[in-house]
Amino acid sequence: MKILLVYAHPEPHSLNGALKDFTVHHLQKAGHQVQVSDLYAMRWKSVLDADDNLAAQTDAPFNPSLDSQRAFANGTQSQDIAAEQEKLLWADVLILQFPLWWFSMPAIMKGWVDRVYANGFAYGVGEHSDARWGDRYGEGTLAGKRAMLIVTVGGWESHYAARGINGPIEDILFPIQHGILHFPGFEVLPPQVLYRSDRMDDERFTELRNQLAQRLDGLAHTPPIPFRRQNGGDYDIPALTLRADLAPGQGGFGVHRE
Repeated sequence: MKILLVYAHPEPHSLNGALKDFTVHHLQKAGHQVQVSDLYAMRWKSVLDADDNLAAQTDAPFNPSLDSQRAFANGTQSQDIAAEQEKLLWADVLILQFPLWWFSMPAIMKGWVDRVYANGFAYGVGEHSDARWGDRYGEGTLAGKRAMLIVTVGGWESHYAARGINGPIEDILFPIQHGILHFPGFEVLPPQVLYRSDRMDDERFTELRNQLAQRLDGLAHTPPIPFRRQNGGDYDIPALTLRADLAPGQGGFGVHRE
């Protein structure tokens, strides 16, 4: 398989750096092709602005969505954006690896999403009508590909359990897994979450590395999270609310899983 690893950690000699190196080596040893976008090493520009369109209009206020749409359609995107889009189209599997900072991904990785997920590429795709509301949530440019998160967390696993103080890890990662990955079409595999990342010795690192190896070996056949497809009949369109007969009386993130 062809695998793109998008990685965000500022220190190469860190737990994340060691896990990234192990992931690349393990996948290549298994015969996979791997590309790495090391965002800090690349000095990735994380701010979406008018400079992302090399032919930006200067006689009108900057509109991020419309400007992104024009740049993508006209081939005038900044070269770094176009290069990352080509990597996404090339890959069979996308892995996002990052430490959980303030309940989300580091800003530099969010900036990668903001800029690379252009209008016409990752969103704004497909028919919008009373029957369909675009090709998204299971459809779209990246449909047929798989994605997985590798996340390091400082807290204990119990802190992120169903009754943990920080809230369930499934809820914390929902905006990334459902919104950033499932939205443009990815099948999303369960995340590999590594807890107590600041309490690591050689024995525990070996254990976590072995767990990660098993997950990497299963990239092709691990069942994905069963997110509902927007245009699969479960949602009323154009309201985009779950049908009343599905999960009656329930709400929240969980109802968007079959």
